[in-house]
Amino acid sequence: MRSRSRRFLLCACTIASLTACGPVATDTSIGRTTATATSTVSTSPPPTVAAPPMPLTPDTHKWVDLQVGDCIAEVPAVDLGEVSVSLVDCATAHAAEVYLRAPVEVNAAVADVANGVCAAGVPDYTGRPVDGSPYSVTYLIDSGQDRTANNPLPSTVICLLQSANGQPLTASARH
Repeated sequence: MRSRSRRFLLCACTIASLTACGPVATDTSIGRTTATATSTVSTSPPPTVAAPPMPLTPDTHKWVDLQVGDCIAEVPAVDLGEVSVSLVDCATAHAAEVYLRAPVEVNAAVADVANGVCAAGVPDYTGRPVDGSPYSVTYLIDSGQDRTANNPLPSTVICLLQSANGQPLTASARH
């Protein structure tokens, strides 16, 4: 006579498949033990996990590349060797706005020349002169002077508008 072996079905429950084991039943007529398993399957997509927000990085440029309409977070300390500026949206708080780039000659009175050129350019940008306006003027000089060339205008003055009261600007000065 052939001996019957009992077969046991093992039910493996895993967290990944979310399978639940069902009841165990014994069929006494044939002496078998059987197990039934039920499985829970989700038809909805897995939850979406949002990526953490990327930190905002400032839009950094060399100050010599500033263009009219650019707004900067801080005026660079070029006398201390600072070469970069952070560009910001002019609708947000900013220290200064570029309103003019003009070629200038370099002479003993460079400050007088730069002040005169910058002051003359304010009305074209803002619609009014700097005197009596809420703005003050400062500038950066990009000296591209090549002493071997005969260039009467070897430098560029980059004129900047700032708030006359020292507070940050919160909008463009352009009219």
